[in-house]
Amino acid sequence: MAKVAVVLGDLFNEDEYMKPKQALEDAGHELSVIGIEAGKELKGENGKTTEKPQFGIADVNPHDYDALFIPGGGSPDRLRADERMVSFTKDFLKHEKPVFAICHGPQLLITADGVKGRKMTSWKTIQVDLKNAGADVVDQEVIVDGNYVTSRQPADIPAFIEKSLEKLQ
Repeated sequence: MAKVAVVLGDLFNEDEYMKPKQALEDAGHELSVIGIEAGKELKGENGKTTEKPQFGIADVNPHDYDALFIPGGGSPDRLRADERMVSFTKDFLKHEKPVFAICHGPQLLITADGVKGRKMTSWKTIQVDLKNAGADVVDQEVIVDGNYVTSRQPADIPAFIEKSLEKLQ
């Protein structure tokens, strides 16, 4: 089974984090929640859920993981402001490991220079940013392009989960 790095920051979208996380764990994959700082409480964007990352970005090595999962909400925009998170992400791209990004998740991929020439989707307001960064943007529930799986919004979670699990087989 795969070891999946989940990068998470404050104001993450609860559904886009918890539903895929549960499905991946139910399938037998091992997930590690990585934040800027280990144990620092992060709030979901609805204010009803909190999460404490098991690891801080300074304490992890991307070579220890088989795939990267980037939930949406306000989290990716906060994470891409930290060069360590960007560098961590770049390593997955360099080694062509599976990358799962939903909604605002591709913001981190944009900052990591990982979208040019890629067929992708995202939340509607991020689609312009993806286009401007050189991605081929398609507005549909899930797009698989090589090692990337991207989706637009919470309504797309079932398709996102299905294609993400397929990438880990």
